[in-house]
Amino acid sequence: MHQGEDMVVATDPDFVVEEFSCVDDHTGWFAGHAESYQVMLVRDGMFRVRSGGAVAEVDRTTCFLGVPGEERDYAHPASGERTTIVTLSPKLWRSMAGDARISRYRVYADARIELAHRAILAARPDPAYALTERLLGLLAGLFAYAVEPRPGTDRVLVENARAAIAAGHPSAGRLTTLAALLDSSPYRLSRAFTRELGVSVTYYRNRVRITRALDRLEAGEPSLAALAADLGFSDQAHLTRTVREQLGHTPSALRELLSKTV
Repeated sequence: MHQGEDMVVATDPDFVVEEFSCVDDHTGWFAGHAESYQVMLVRDGMFRVRSGGAVAEVDRTTCFLGVPGEERDYAHPASGERTTIVTLSPKLWRSMAGDARISRYRVYADARIELAHRAILAARPDPAYALTERLLGLLAGLFAYAVEPRPGTDRVLVENARAAIAAGHPSAGRLTTLAALLDSSPYRLSRAFTRELGVSVTYYRNRVRITRALDRLEAGEPSLAALAADLGFSDQAHLTRTVREQLGHTPSALRELLSKTV
């Protein structure tokens, strides 16, 4: 399905965890055929999926669910993309998804899911227990979002807003200026965002900022005050409060958690 290099992180009778790295330029589309149940979580960069004429971008704020027998096209336009691919047995998939039909394959990944993703990779020395427990927690959170979205006409608006937030566009600093950039009203943008992704645009913007905070904390960022300023928080207390609200941990605790020790 992907074109690049794979490294096996952990194996179990019910799952395989692999890290995929795109080592070449695959900006063009290539066909993929799923032969198993898979969950794809982006670690760095992004990839695109095309099905039925619709194109979806998958980055660190979303993930992709693949089911056997589906025909889809993939593209990897981002240099250095890294994705974690979790292949699940039918038994494990059914135990997590139940009997519900999963019809929403690009799924919102909240900050807790991203933290669980990083924690899985940090737990590779203990795949039988620590990694497995963290993986099951991630899947439980993920399937909670895997529901059919309400129909709407503002999907392009939401995608453009996501792109502006991800790029750190100056107008993305305020809801009013972001809406003006997209030739929309703040009310319409707010309603569309909640309808399409299930979370508010404010919550989503903080979600993106937390991804950047996690990058810095994982690298051992020594100054939380500098981190808060760089990410546009009003002060260190604002950063700590936002991180705790979305992850249930303080930045200092996360720095220790992500130190790649079990």
